[in-house]
Amino acid sequence: MVHVLSSRTLLRPTDPERSRVFYGQQLGLAVYREFGTGPDRGTVYFLGGGFLEVSGRSKTPPSPQVRLWLQVPDAAAAHEELLAKGVGIVRPPVQEPWGLVEMWIADPDGTPIVLVEVPADHPLRYRPGI
Repeated sequence: MVHVLSSRTLLRPTDPERSRVFYGQQLGLAVYREFGTGPDRGTVYFLGGGFLEVSGRSKTPPSPQVRLWLQVPDAAAAHEELLAKGVGIVRPPVQEPWGLVEMWIADPDGTPIVLVEVPADHPLRYRPGI
């Protein structure tokens, strides 16, 4: 088995500065590190147990098959906060048949982002022996 020490998702936005405003200011992700200079510099954000790197530039938006899944403690509170920051909501929080509360947004290039609340009684929170 490969011994993985860290991981990150890499996005190559069509407009890096617009994406940095979205992820850093509107979503409020904390910066892990920055590198390079100029408009195509890279920024790596904390994503809970992983990282999101926004760097470089692409002529075309990322594939719609790329999606981000971000767990939040309170989807309704995230909804209100993002609305106040002017983030377009694709779908407000809804409790899904599988028990998770999901809200959908998209980044400036249209990358789908699901914000997920795991209710206290959901099986994802069950840890046998703990």
